[in-house]
Amino acid sequence: MPIYAYRCTSCGFEKDHLQKLNAPVLVTCPQCHQDTYQKQLTAAGFQLKGNGWYATDFKGKNGAPPAKPETPPACQACPGATACAGN
Repeated sequence: MPIYAYRCTSCGFEKDHLQKLNAPVLVTCPQCHQDTYQKQLTAAGFQLKGNGWYATDFKGKNGAPPAKPETPPACQACPGATACAGN
């Protein structure tokens, strides 16, 4: 489903809405309730759902998230520090 950006010309409220292709254009602003809500011209946006190729083919080579670097152990002489500043 496409994601459309809307902006109210009265109050300036902006929001993205997930809508079907054949859904009617929104005209009433959810913030000020004026009929000045307009669809903006933006780069195409869409949301992929499910477990298709986009979820399985682009996660990485082994499917696991990249490893985080290990934090050095805390120094016994410097409680609360992650590295020893005294030595």
